[in-house]
Amino acid sequence: MKTLLIEIKNSVIAVIVTGLICCGLYPAVVYGFGQLFFKQQANGSLITGNDGKLLGSSWLSQNFSSEKYFHPRASAAGTGYDATSSGGTNLGPTSQKLIDSVKAAVEQYRKENNLPADALVPADAVTSSASGLDPHISVKNAEIQVARVAKARNLDPIMVQEMVKEQTEGRSLGVFGEPGVNVLKLNLALDGQLDK
Repeated sequence: MKTLLIEIKNSVIAVIVTGLICCGLYPAVVYGFGQLFFKQQANGSLITGNDGKLLGSSWLSQNFSSEKYFHPRASAAGTGYDATSSGGTNLGPTSQKLIDSVKAAVEQYRKENNLPADALVPADAVTSSASGLDPHISVKNAEIQVARVAKARNLDPIMVQEMVKEQTEGRSLGVFGEPGVNVLKLNLALDGQLDK
């Protein structure tokens, strides 16, 4: 009986010590490390305007539909761009619903960017990302939108193209993925809300 009580006592102590380490000490160390060395990322990579007002996160897409803005990828997250309901359409390549929506998106993209009926359209311009919150578009997608945005804002297309180049992010670690353009940062730069 005495051995059983010792084992119970040791087990309770082990649970308490493990709980304090895993639920208290470890999270506090990780939080402190993040705040000390990666404060911007640890706090959500938030973007504030020149007036200090919170405008969004560089990791979450927002819906821009006006002609004077670059348009992001389509979103199937909730009712669209809903960070609380991240997710894709989950439609397979043989889904008629997906085929019809992509065809409609291609026609719309060509129309709003004044492209010929047979112009190739970047895949990311007409499909949603897996999360529905991808903040980046391909460089080709951004370059196609330059003429529309420049015209809507009465700006020189060369100046808008330079802004696209400034907001283009390279491959992760120099080798992973493809270069992309953060739509929120680009649109805020166009509005003069983003410091260079």
